[in-house]
Amino acid sequence: MAEPEADALAARYGRTRSHRTRDRILLVGAAVAFAIVLVAWVVWAGLDGQKPAVQATDTSHRLLNDERAVEVSWTLSVPPGNETACAVQALDEEFTIVGWKIVEIPASERHLRSFTETVRVAREANTGLISSCWLK
Repeated sequence: MAEPEADALAARYGRTRSHRTRDRILLVGAAVAFAIVLVAWVVWAGLDGQKPAVQATDTSHRLLNDERAVEVSWTLSVPPGNETACAVQALDEEFTIVGWKIVEIPASERHLRSFTETVRVAREANTGLISSCWLK
């Protein structure tokens, strides 16, 4: 095959020197973009830091029908020295919230503590539990 015919076939099928250079530039650009995204994600995830974990576990509830209230007991696990707040709720048999109370808990040097709180209800309750707890 003559040189001009080879050049014509290479041009027809996209195998010229300019196409190879363009393909390399695109490949390098994609690799650089991927590396930037990866580094940004690692930095973002690494700088997020560890926030103190709050964990509340229901231990018991007691219905106080004569007072139209529910007494809820729970344990709270929070790093020492952090003020916390917890939402205590009372539910009826259809899991509708019939009573709600926010309890503010002062900081302590103890990691694990137990609490009991009475929640007044609008209708007859079936259970009581901790909805959530958070750092103040």
